[in-house]
Amino acid sequence: MGADILKRNEALPQAIKEIAWKAQARLCARYRRLSKAGKPINVVCVAIARELVAFVWAIATNSAITAVA
Repeated sequence: MGADILKRNEALPQAIKEIAWKAQARLCARYRRLSKAGKPINVVCVAIARELVAFVWAIATNSAITAVA
């Protein structure tokens, strides 16, 4: 990661950083796997976007729980 991203991430809770890293690793692998399988690029992008929504939801609910506690 670049210096700007590291500086921006310093203030984030560790749980959110872990979810984000898991999302990046999983979605990158999924993109490569689907592309290599010959799926049309639109299908690949939609599949990645749908899965990304789940990770965004996980971060949002984790942040909401942390803010309440």
